[in-house]
Amino acid sequence: MIYAKTEAGQQALKDRSLLTLRQRSAFILFDGKRSVQQVLEATAGLGVTPEELVQLVELGFLTPSQQSVDKAAAATAHAAAVVARQEDSDASNDRYKKAYPIAAQLTGALGLRGFRLNLAVEGAADVDALLALLPKIREAVGAGKCSELEQALKG
Repeated sequence: MIYAKTEAGQQALKDRSLLTLRQRSAFILFDGKRSVQQVLEATAGLGVTPEELVQLVELGFLTPSQQSVDKAAAATAHAAAVVARQEDSDASNDRYKKAYPIAAQLTGALGLRGFRLNLAVEGAADVDALLALLPKIREAVGAGKCSELEQALKG
């Protein structure tokens, strides 16, 4: 995480009495561009600990930079999108698992007349491919026999 100095932190730096020498050295390095890890590495020789940096944040002398807040928000939004896609994908897979056997049975029952359509169904790898074949299957077997397939595909 990247932190920047607050007005209260700037005042504490000028005052010189509120910060220990180690905290002061670390505080100076927070410029809104360096991460906590970078500041800790730079001040390792002075013995600055993560707890001392936490204290600076708790005192209100440091605040997360806008860049860090934006990155965290973007990461959260990305994670939410991934979860939503996974949930959509799971629902789509379930519909495919229900619809594929029905489509294969319907087109297989057509015999040679439905041979190419049956091959297309067997080549369909997802719900979208089966949905694209739905009008052809409906035309070949009739709307009545196709209703179960439509229900399975459309959920």
